[in-house]
Amino acid sequence: MKVILNENVANLGDMGATVNVADGYARNYLFPRNLAVPADSGSAKEMEHQRRLIARREEKVRAELTQEAAALEGVTVELKARAGENEKIFGSITTAMIAQKLHEMGHEFDRKQILLEEPIKTLGIYSVPVRLMKDITADIKVWVSSEQPEAEAGAAPTEEAPAKAHPETTEEAPKEAASAKE
Repeated sequence: MKVILNENVANLGDMGATVNVADGYARNYLFPRNLAVPADSGSAKEMEHQRRLIARREEKVRAELTQEAAALEGVTVELKARAGENEKIFGSITTAMIAQKLHEMGHEFDRKQILLEEPIKTLGIYSVPVRLMKDITADIKVWVSSEQPEAEAGAAPTEEAPAKAHPETTEEAPKEAASAKE
């Protein structure tokens, strides 16, 4: 069955493209979700009208995404990771971690839109492209820094933490036990 796509469909085609798909796929997936319209419905004029509507909608979406790409150019995502020797981090920074941080910052992106060739495994600043649409990408800065300075600064108070965690070892424990019995 020939259909005209109303929106970009992964692994099928872009908005406005005429593609040939299985009848069941069109009836059960594309049509109910309004992702496509039948290409053979009505006359050629109606089909041409559908293409014009889709082209207008695509231009509007493209304009919005271009503005969003311009706004994203200045975004810096800061991720902290434990690092060892030679600034190599334990584990790696993945697209899912970057997408989560962007979500926390108020930007909604799927991890598949983040074009990271391979996971980040060292500390530093990286330029990572984010695909908004087929031809529209924005480069964001990902700054991977070490957690070590904070961990070292917090190392001294941890010696006192066990004393606070076990009230039996302090003099206040009998007072608390006596007040609990009353």
